[in-house]
Amino acid sequence: MVQKNSIKNKIIIICGPTASGKSAVALECAKLLDSEIIYADSMDIYKNLNIGTAKPTLSEQSIVKHHLIDVANPNEDFSVSQYKQLARPIINDLINKGKVPIICGGTGFYINSILYDFSYGNGKGDLNVREKYKKIAEEFGNNYVYNLLKEIDPLSAEKIHENDVKRVIRALEIAETGIKKSDIQDDLTPKYNYSAYSINFDRELLYKRINDRVDQMFKLGLVDEVNSLINSGITIKNQCMQGIGYKEVYSYINNEISLDECIELIKLNTRHYAKRQITFFKKLNGLQYLEPDSPKILAQRIINLL
Repeated sequence: MVQKNSIKNKIIIICGPTASGKSAVALECAKLLDSEIIYADSMDIYKNLNIGTAKPTLSEQSIVKHHLIDVANPNEDFSVSQYKQLARPIINDLINKGKVPIICGGTGFYINSILYDFSYGNGKGDLNVREKYKKIAEEFGNNYVYNLLKEIDPLSAEKIHENDVKRVIRALEIAETGIKKSDIQDDLTPKYNYSAYSINFDRELLYKRINDRVDQMFKLGLVDEVNSLINSGITIKNQCMQGIGYKEVYSYINNEISLDECIELIKLNTRHYAKRQITFFKKLNGLQYLEPDSPKILAQRIINLL
C-alpha cells in the first residue's frame, strides 16, 4: 500500500475512450492505494447488461470494491443527477476514511457531475410545455428531443447526456421562456482536488482494440444477452437498449439487418463514440496523458505523478 501526504483529500480520475484499458489501470491503482473504484459509465449502472458493456468481471470486482455497477434495473431510466446523488456520498465517505477514491469511466457527463455543480435550470417552469416534450419523446424517442435541443441551445446540449431526458426536456422548457439554459451561470469550481489521467493510444491502434473487443463480445454471447433482455420485457424504447451494441443487436434480432451488418455497425458506432469521448475529455482541466503500457506500470506512474 502506498502512503503519500500529497494524496490526502484527493481523488484520481481515470477517463478517456472505450477500450483504452481504463478499468485494468483503475484496478491496479486501487490495489496500490488500498482504495475503491467508483464507476462513471452510463451503461455499467444497469443490471444484466454485462457483455455489451465490457463490465468488470465478478472476479475483478472481488479484488477491490467497485461502486455504481448494477444499481439500476434494465426497465428504469437513469439520469446524470441520480448518478451525482449516488456518487458524491461514496466519494466523501472514502475521503473521510482516509482513502483515495478512484473514479473510472468514459461517460464524461457523469464525471463532470462529480466535479462541478451545473445548474439544472432555474428558469420559470411550464407544465404544459414539459408535457408537450414528454409526449414528443415518447413518440419519437430520446434522440429526437435531444436534437431539438441541439438546434435551440447547442451549448446546453453539450453538457447534457442525450439519454438524460428530464434535463433535456427541462432545457427545452427553459428555452421556450426566451432565456436559454446555457445563459444561466454554472459553478465551474471543482468540488474535489483531483488528478485526471487518460491513456493516449494511437488512433488506429485504439480502433483495432475496439474492433477486437466487439468480436470478443459476440464470442461471449452478446446476442443471447440481448435476447434475454427482450424476453424479460425490455424493448428498444427502454433507455438501456439505446446503448451501442444493444440497439444494433436488437435490430439484428428483429431481422432489420444481417449479423455481419450488425457487427460492423457496432464497430463503426463504437469508433465514432470513442472519437467523441476523446474530444470531450480534452476539455477536462489538467488532464494528463499516459503512453500505453501494462496496467501495473501505468498505475505506478499515476501514483508517482500525484
